[in-house]
Amino acid sequence: MKNILQIDNVTKSYAKKKAIDGVSFCVPEGEVFGLLGPNGAGKTTLIRMINQITMPDEGMIYFGEDKLSEKHIPLVGYLPEERGLYKKMKVSEVVLYLAELKGLKGLEAKRRMDFWFEKFEIKDWWNKKVEELSKGMQQKVQFITTVIHKPKLLIFDEPFSGFDPLNANLLKQEILNLKREGATVIFSTHNMESVEEICDAIVLINSAKNILQGRVSDIKQNFKKGEYELITVSSQIEKVLPSGVEIISKKEDENGIGNCISVLKIPEGMNADVLSSILKQTDIISYREILPSMNEIFIQTVKSGKQQ
Repeated sequence: MKNILQIDNVTKSYAKKKAIDGVSFCVPEGEVFGLLGPNGAGKTTLIRMINQITMPDEGMIYFGEDKLSEKHIPLVGYLPEERGLYKKMKVSEVVLYLAELKGLKGLEAKRRMDFWFEKFEIKDWWNKKVEELSKGMQQKVQFITTVIHKPKLLIFDEPFSGFDPLNANLLKQEILNLKREGATVIFSTHNMESVEEICDAIVLINSAKNILQGRVSDIKQNFKKGEYELITVSSQIEKVLPSGVEIISKKEDENGIGNCISVLKIPEGMNADVLSSILKQTDIISYREILPSMNEIFIQTVKSGKQQ
């Protein structure tokens, strides 16, 4: 798989304190890549270096096969956590101004602005001043200014901040649309539910170092604990379970149907034996492996402080 961005053993210090310490990872082209970490971990420093606001003290950053340089600036779109619109300007004026700064000519900039205003149903905002908009409304405008020049690499830092669930879902769908159209997205957030919904791979930064990286599906498999949820019509499954299987919890279905919901810890390789034994006693309604959430993995990994 081709990488659009490669961070190679990058270090950055401020006043003798390392904000980033020997971090390396690659961002695959055409995917949504999660840049995760607790507050103060070093994510913002990494984003600033990718945007060439600051440069590494050590190590290299590559865009495609080339060393990151000024020529790559127009290929990157950045939505910062702290929004940066000119509050006294009209919405249409600020979008056109920022689009032209990114290399779009007047007519093309207006055509693209019309497209996004229509798509987001905000044509009524055309002549409103930015300061008249709510935080969520300003967020939509900021999103448009980030994507309007169709950059190859998009960096979204907490893009759903200030959005209600409906508009947050709208933005998620647009991020996935941009991916389908060929863009690569770096997605920085503390919302692990969003990570599970849209990220293909992640890197987790803590205390200036990357302590976990990989594809989301692989990471969830690596952190699984051999736990399974079993729903049966009988609550007497403990009588037929093979030796070595632990019942972690057991309760009646909250819907009042009378089924029993059990969580079992099953040693590797015993699935077939367990199912066979249970079926001798009762009917199985459902049976599924329980995988940890990205939120659980985040907390566990940061608390342990160890590289995974």
